[in-house]
Amino acid sequence: MKTKAKKKSAAATAAVSGAPAELSYSGLGVSAGIAIGPAHVMERGLIDVPDYCVSDVDAELKRFDVAVELSIKQVEKLRIKASTLSEAAAEELTYLLDAHRQMLAGSRLVRGVEERIRKEKLNAEAAVQAELSQIAHAFAAMEDAYLAGKIQDVREVSARLVRNLTKAGYQAFSGLAAGAIIIAEEITPADTALMDPAIVGGFASALGGAEGHTTIMARSLGLPAVLGVPSLIHAVKPGDIIALDGVRGTVVVNPSEATIARFERRREALVRRQRQLDRLRGVSAATRDDVRITLQCNLELPSELALAQQVGAEGVGLLRSEFLYMNRDTLPSEDEQYVAFKDIVEGMEGEPVTIRTLDVGSDKLAYSLGEHISPSVNPALGLRAIRLSLKVRPLLDTQLAAMLRASAHGKLRILLPMINSSSEIKRVHEAMDKVVKRLARKRIAMSDPLPELGIMIETPGAALAADSLAKNCDYFSIGTNDLTMYTLAADRGDEQVAHLYDPLHPAVLRLIRSATQAADSAGIPVNLCGEMAGNPRFTALLLGLGLRDLSMSAPNLPRIKQRILGLEMADAEKRTAQIMEQSDSGVIATLLDDFNALE
Repeated sequence: MKTKAKKKSAAATAAVSGAPAELSYSGLGVSAGIAIGPAHVMERGLIDVPDYCVSDVDAELKRFDVAVELSIKQVEKLRIKASTLSEAAAEELTYLLDAHRQMLAGSRLVRGVEERIRKEKLNAEAAVQAELSQIAHAFAAMEDAYLAGKIQDVREVSARLVRNLTKAGYQAFSGLAAGAIIIAEEITPADTALMDPAIVGGFASALGGAEGHTTIMARSLGLPAVLGVPSLIHAVKPGDIIALDGVRGTVVVNPSEATIARFERRREALVRRQRQLDRLRGVSAATRDDVRITLQCNLELPSELALAQQVGAEGVGLLRSEFLYMNRDTLPSEDEQYVAFKDIVEGMEGEPVTIRTLDVGSDKLAYSLGEHISPSVNPALGLRAIRLSLKVRPLLDTQLAAMLRASAHGKLRILLPMINSSSEIKRVHEAMDKVVKRLARKRIAMSDPLPELGIMIETPGAALAADSLAKNCDYFSIGTNDLTMYTLAADRGDEQVAHLYDPLHPAVLRLIRSATQAADSAGIPVNLCGEMAGNPRFTALLLGLGLRDLSMSAPNLPRIKQRILGLEMADAEKRTAQIMEQSDSGVIATLLDDFNALE
């Protein structure tokens, strides 16, 4: 309570006559909350990296080894720091630091630097920068925003190595005013870990996106955050009062009294709303006319499990197994995957956990896959997902074995990505049968009955052939992100065509309906796990299309539940019928938004 008072008084002090003109900026709101307080500008600056040829290669390699060892010690110190954070933040930071530790223990980055020192006789600092540049170029070609964001991990490890090689100091957060708003060019997860939520009000930076570790850390710590505000750092001086909205992505420099009052009202409203949402945790998601809806969570990382439990998720609708393959040079073993899956299954305490087999291609850089993946002319249409797993059978067999073993510890379902034909499903069934027999011979425990085998509906081909596919699997999971992209031939990550990416396009909606109806006719369950599931704007439409199981990121679940509780299923179905008669996405959007406004 004292901290809040200090924050408010600091803000109020700014709104005096003669104060600098108010400036407003927009970015990406990645961590909800309102913060008002004095700016603390991080002047990290660029390290002047020398670039020269070395005469003594062995001595330079030794100097690099010393920097690596020092970096490892620093990472271990951060692990100790992690133990003092909240459980969710501690788990996230520990996972991140494990990845950093692996990179420092002989990853492509370290090996590449050593090779450049040997062959090019580059000094270690320049070799780090050169190798980072090459890796960053490879990451930049990725279509998956989450995985593309992994370059930040490599940058952070590289920066740590360069700091240690040049003996440059690292700026910590000390002597901050109560409620300080951190302003920086870039804020790393390690930076975030050093922020004390009792002192720091929030942060904003020029760089960063919604999928990175910094974002996850901010949410775990409850720190309001806005990223992607390029011009902000040049407009802020230390001590300027900042008003920050982590929901709307708004940052106001030197706010007026009226603006401060508006932000304070927003903060109070958000607190009230969050209290309302918190009270919904133990409430079943059902419409006003008693139609029960199942709400599950998507997980990118094991550390997100705690939040899924916190919001009352009824299971994990999608666990992406790719996290086991990233930031490493060797493939994860069957035992390693088994332990990771088992921990999540046990953590859900009887609720179902749906684990998707590896969904990686040449656009999703996983060094551990090494020779198995080569560059593709069109990665989205190339060797990826189930195609890769069926071509490189040991990948699939290892994953299936780990999942089958983990199924002995709770309710587990297996999900296959990018399925387009029944023959692909049959080949997985054949592989699974062989793995089951191998495990049975070794008397290794599995669930009885065996886990259900489902498929992703994420291409037009799969949606149109859904009635045939349904005969060979146990359930459907509709992935609206890829389904929209493939249907409209538009990559939302490409700014030149992103405006064409429209989940309300009639073709996309018809494919969702087709897949849902095929599942109903076959008597198998169907859920939807794309971004549409986590947006309250689409909830009534999805229910009207026949969906009764939605899976989303954990922070969105309470809002979706609240929307469901306020709906009449009969009304949603009636409006959806009207929408499905339309041929123009603009008209569809208007009909949907009008319905939502009325509700």
